[in-house]
Amino acid sequence: MNIFKRLLRIGQAEIHSAVDKMEDPIRMTEQGIREMRQDLEKALESLAQVRAMAIRAKNDKTKKETGAQDYENKAILLMTKAQKGELDISQAEKLAKEALALKENLVAEAKVLAEQQVTHETAADEIHKNIEILRFNITKWENELKTLKSRIRVSRATKEVNKQMAQIDSNSTISMLERMKEKVEEEEALAQAYGDIANKNTSVDDEINKAIGDDAGKVNLELDEIKRKLGMI
Repeated sequence: MNIFKRLLRIGQAEIHSAVDKMEDPIRMTEQGIREMRQDLEKALESLAQVRAMAIRAKNDKTKKETGAQDYENKAILLMTKAQKGELDISQAEKLAKEALALKENLVAEAKVLAEQQVTHETAADEIHKNIEILRFNITKWENELKTLKSRIRVSRATKEVNKQMAQIDSNSTISMLERMKEKVEEEEALAQAYGDIANKNTSVDDEINKAIGDDAGKVNLELDEIKRKLGMI
């Protein structure tokens, strides 16, 4: 029950094409396992039928052997009666011969049934061996299918990561960072310039008061004295 024998049914070219797609090998393997399970069910059914035939042959053989023994016992009984004078000797011999003839027929039939029993049991043993091989292969392929699925998931994830990494332009990224750095520096310089302008944007009074400082009161007194001398106050 080799899975590759099943795959060869669709032709070598189609197999290579399917393998390239990475999906079809899984589906093919799953299909192969399903077919093997169907074969297993059929084999189990066949095993049951063959074993039933062997059992019937054995039972029939036993019946034939029992019947043959009964006819032999009857022949003995007939001759015993004749010996005792209970039955006419010629009649007893005639009936005994008929009983023994029937016995031989049953013995012959029992022999044939015994051969059939052996044949059926041998066939059952062979089918049982094939079933065990089939079960082993099913388990083997199911485990390999799990491994295959896992490997495909890992390979796809790795491929996606590598693809993303391959699409990253390191030069473009560095250039973008440099432009961002220049822009930040420009913004910082502009902010500092606005601060300098704000500090210099003061009134004349502010400058005078800042220059006078604590002498502001004295200047006011002197100004009032000048006004009195001029008669302004």
